[in-house]
This record gives sequence, structure tokens and C-alpha cells, in this order.
Amino acid sequence: MLPAEQVSSTESQESAVKFAHTFTVEAGDIDVMGHVNNVVYVRWIQEVAVKHWMAKASAEQIASVLWVVVRHEIDYLRPAFPGEQLTAHTWVGAATAVTYERLTEIVRVRDKVDGKRFVHLLLATILAALEQGRDLLAESEV
Repeated sequence: MLPAEQVSSTESQESAVKFAHTFTVEAGDIDVMGHVNNVVYVRWIQEVAVKHWMAKASAEQIASVLWVVVRHEIDYLRPAFPGEQLTAHTWVGAATAVTYERLTEIVRVRDKVDGKRFVHLLLATILAALEQGRDLLAESEV
């Protein structure tokens, strides 16, 4: 975990160091109900987590470890539609000896002021060593 980003899930979200990525809902993201398919939200959550890791981790960390999802909990709060601009914010929450929380929220760009969220996610992850294929204990420098 990156020490500056560690924050307890019970602490205010405003105190967390967040990473943001903005994107536009594409026609291929839409399901038969006319709004973003839930599976697409999972893809976006993965994409912003990877972008965050690539932006903040050292080259050595990127080469030697990866994140493995062991649990996720997603609240789908409202639909998103084609052409809407969304921003995914992600940050690292509480850590144990083995797991890390990753929190993500997706908001519509035009709703920044009132904070209407589309998705809120709590994700539990572990670190795995790439070469040995084994779990790593949570280390303060990762």
C-alpha cells in the first residue's frame, strides 16, 4: 500500500487521497434496458484501479506484485446513459496483515456539486507475488 493513501474505511471519504479517471459512456456499454450494464461498471472499476496502481506504484512493485480480488460489494445507485461523462474515484482504505480495502465511487461529471453517485464499491484484495504465485503479507511500502 502506498502510505499516503492509507485511510480507514470509517474515516471521512474527504480525508482520503483519491485517484480519478473521467470517461464517456459508449453505446457498447448499454444493455437491453437502455442503461449501463452492471458488468460494465465492474470493468470500469477494474480499469480505474489499474490506472491508479500504474500511476502510484514503483516500477519494481509493478514488476513483482499484483492485486487479486477476494471479495467485492457493489451498490448500484442509479442508471447511467449513453454519452454521459462519468468520473471514477478510487482510493485505498484499511489494511490488515493480508488484505487491503479499495473503495471506488462513480459520479456523473455534471453532478459533482451535489455528489450523486452511480456506484459505490468496497473491494477486498490481497497481494500476490508474480514469480512465486504466492500471497504476500501486507507491507507498508507496497
